[in-house]
Amino acid sequence: MSETDLAPVDGATELDNVADQLDEDDRLKPEFVSAVLDAVEANDPDAARALVEPLHPADIADLFELTPHEDRGPLAQALTDLLDADVFAEMNDYVREDLIDALEPQQVADIAAELETDDAVAIIEDMEPEDQQEVLKAMEPDDRAAIEEALSYPEESAGRLMQRDLVAVPEHWTVGDAIDYLRGHDELTTDFWEIFVVDPGHKPVGTCALSWILRTPRNVAMADVMKREQTLIPVDMDQEEVALRFQKYALISAAVVDAAGRLVGMITVDDIVHIIQQEAGEDITRLSGAGDGDINEPIGLTVRTRVMWLVINLGGTMLSASIVGLFQGEIGRYAILAALMPIVSALGGNAGTQTLAVVVRAIATNQLTSSNTFWMLMREFRIALCNGLALGISGGLGSWLLLGDPRLSIVFAASMLFNSIVAGLIGVLTPVALDKANIDPAVSSAVFVTTMTDIMGFFSFLGLATLWGLGS
Repeated sequence: MSETDLAPVDGATELDNVADQLDEDDRLKPEFVSAVLDAVEANDPDAARALVEPLHPADIADLFELTPHEDRGPLAQALTDLLDADVFAEMNDYVREDLIDALEPQQVADIAAELETDDAVAIIEDMEPEDQQEVLKAMEPDDRAAIEEALSYPEESAGRLMQRDLVAVPEHWTVGDAIDYLRGHDELTTDFWEIFVVDPGHKPVGTCALSWILRTPRNVAMADVMKREQTLIPVDMDQEEVALRFQKYALISAAVVDAAGRLVGMITVDDIVHIIQQEAGEDITRLSGAGDGDINEPIGLTVRTRVMWLVINLGGTMLSASIVGLFQGEIGRYAILAALMPIVSALGGNAGTQTLAVVVRAIATNQLTSSNTFWMLMREFRIALCNGLALGISGGLGSWLLLGDPRLSIVFAASMLFNSIVAGLIGVLTPVALDKANIDPAVSSAVFVTTMTDIMGFFSFLGLATLWGLGS
């Protein structure tokens, strides 16, 4: 760390301004993180706070994520005054759990009380049941009731995601009534873009953007200025489906309704951005059987997740080996078969993975439904056929030039074509079948696809070689 990067201030080091503390990707610079941790290690909390205080809450959250697990406790003690609700709301789930475990129930309750309901639920929902009860007991009755109601909904549902703090007015009010209401009640939430208009049964009948209210005369009825077309989110809808609705209809916020159609909360686009990022990351890592893929995930949990799929993959590999064992006589008489058969299975596996990635994404984004599944199957069949012909011709010519055996080249080409078609069909049918069975295709598909392409690749190549009597 050079002296030009950090200048001494009151015995500590401090960057000139917040911009200097971030790199070109808006991440904290390593030298800044080291400077803060050095101050903590030197038992100088004032110096650490002086460095961190200018940061945005999201950057403070990043600081904890970039800090080794064993150093997070001392850092939290040094920065206690800066660890407010906004910092916890921006923090990685696993890192936040680390810090929450180190806090007293009253401290957690105070932090949760300052947060929007959805952010408070995110803090409390992963705690042990007895710790949850301690925190809830320490909260104000109104806050506790809101959290308990949210926890009663399924995990990753709109009920867990929604905010209870919103503005709703009766449809018989005028614009002037709404403005007076907003100005006369300090307890109302300050972060909203639209007002929900409700009927006497508290069912949403429309929305009104703040810009419309500001530009409309006071004597105009809310029913005349509101937008009646709206997207309502059922309280038990999965958060991934909620994100798809926001994306499809370009929503900024949306009303959440219970089974009776009553307004119970709202979801805003800032929460949806987080969900989209989370769900996309999960799908990518689950395709490889790597679990959540979070670098802050506890090692024990990561090992358990990965080893389960590795063991399943081992079983599939042993099944493939048993297929090879059926043809060991042919391989013994014509050893070159052993060199070529992995090529057939490997290219089939790659082709299947390509198809699988496209289909899983299509399922996740609702592009693939029961109405166009057959079309998708035929599309991937044609693609697989074209790819198989290209690979078969290229592989057949290559093996002929290298080995000079035309019969072997034909067998090699035919098995490449066959396995490519199998890979395309299996890559579609496997995730579709798993999705129909309510099993996440992103988690389970890859193992089945690679196993099937290995088995069919070995079987087709060695079977054709046996039928043609190669090596005899």
